[in-house]
Amino acid sequence: MTDSRFDVIVVGAGNAALCAALSAHEAGARVLVLEKAPLDERGGNSLFTAGGFRFVHDGIDDLRKDVLVDLSPAEVERIAMPKLSRQTYLDDLMRVTEGETDEGLAEILIGRSRQTMVWMRSHGVRFIPMFGRQSYLVDGKHHFYGGVNIEAVGGGWGLVDSLIKRVEKLGIEIRYGTEMRELLQERSGAISGVRVKGPDGYADIAARAVVLACGGFEANPEMRTRYLGPGWELCRVRGTRHNTGGGIRAALEIGAQPFGGWSTCHAVQWDISAPPFGDRVVLDNFQKHSYPIGIVVNLKGERFIDEGADYRNHTYAKYGREVMKQPRRTAVQIFDAKTIDMVRDEYRIKQVTKFEAATLEELADGLEIDREGLQRTVREFNAACRPGSYNPSVLDGVATQGLALPKSNWALPIDQPPYTGFVVTCGITFTFGGLKIDRSAAVLDTGDQPIPGLYAGGELVGGIFYGNYLGGAGLMSGAVFGRLAGGSAAAYAVR
Repeated sequence: MTDSRFDVIVVGAGNAALCAALSAHEAGARVLVLEKAPLDERGGNSLFTAGGFRFVHDGIDDLRKDVLVDLSPAEVERIAMPKLSRQTYLDDLMRVTEGETDEGLAEILIGRSRQTMVWMRSHGVRFIPMFGRQSYLVDGKHHFYGGVNIEAVGGGWGLVDSLIKRVEKLGIEIRYGTEMRELLQERSGAISGVRVKGPDGYADIAARAVVLACGGFEANPEMRTRYLGPGWELCRVRGTRHNTGGGIRAALEIGAQPFGGWSTCHAVQWDISAPPFGDRVVLDNFQKHSYPIGIVVNLKGERFIDEGADYRNHTYAKYGREVMKQPRRTAVQIFDAKTIDMVRDEYRIKQVTKFEAATLEELADGLEIDREGLQRTVREFNAACRPGSYNPSVLDGVATQGLALPKSNWALPIDQPPYTGFVVTCGITFTFGGLKIDRSAAVLDTGDQPIPGLYAGGELVGGIFYGNYLGGAGLMSGAVFGRLAGGSAAAYAVR
């Protein structure tokens, strides 16, 4: 071994990994963080998120105590934020995953969500309400909806920056440009370290425990096509180019048990002009998530999703896959003058792909949509809209009637020019398949026994999401299980 100074090695440097490193350090372990990316590309997928967290709380007055400690009384007066109970969190998670979420993992995620937020705040991560993305201004108050209402200051970039600064302040070493290639074991099967490839070539680093928190395989076109299906090599990647499944593969090679939704993923509607991988300046603003207040059509001019089926937080991660099924993997979100001013800030970036027209015919021609198909779709949609009390901050029940594919909420006719269309494709965020862990975050082998010294947290933990995703639960899961894995690894290593 070229280096034997460490008790715990954490693989990765995103939200889950950094929480693991902090937790292991707190428990008295000597910790090393290995980051495959170079310094200027650090942060994993976490950096490309909005920084939103879903956790249990009792409303704004409760949150002021220990999470939103920076809010002024004037800001509090302008906030209407529903509480989020454990049962509601569980019900929503089970509903969007059709009951496939592992109940034991859900219990840990939800039960530890609030205390983990307070713990992160104690390590210097500041939080604010998501005014711009998760609320609508109604009667002078910001009405929050959908359960994910709190974000780290600075979004995903701010979250990673705060955690890295804390790690560095505590003297925890981070080695950049260093990729873990293999997990090393003793004859007993216990983890003894890792083999890495760094700037100076290959090296073996000894450690009593390893925490894998280096993401899924969403940036690996071969694995995407193998597990998600034909065509997935052509999707855009929302985040880092470095999440190629190396941690998962290394664990499987020593007998770890695969678990969860290997054929499913988090995938969203993503601006068609976005680059192949995440842009560290634009970050997540290529996403286009105001579709619930408009309609979405393919290049034939046909609707193919119920835009108002549920809150955006409950549908956006599965609707990217629906775009993948459309001709040329392309769709257009359409808004008229009634709703265009209500769209989220990401629609106003200069890199957006859009077209505005005074008529639907001009809109169709400008965006290469079938003219007759679009006219027919909008005509039938408008005729099916029924009157009601429109309110985009609640499930208002303002729906269409008589369509084969309904719009279940927020159904307003598309009839007031100008009309604006935004062109989107599919952007993959992360994959749902991964490793099976127990209640201590120890990785299990194919016989359901813990692999001694191996732990996992973050996106490579399988069993939490399947088929769909609950907004804000990803970063929360990374923080909860990263913290748990780091503490468990330290306890194992130092005992």
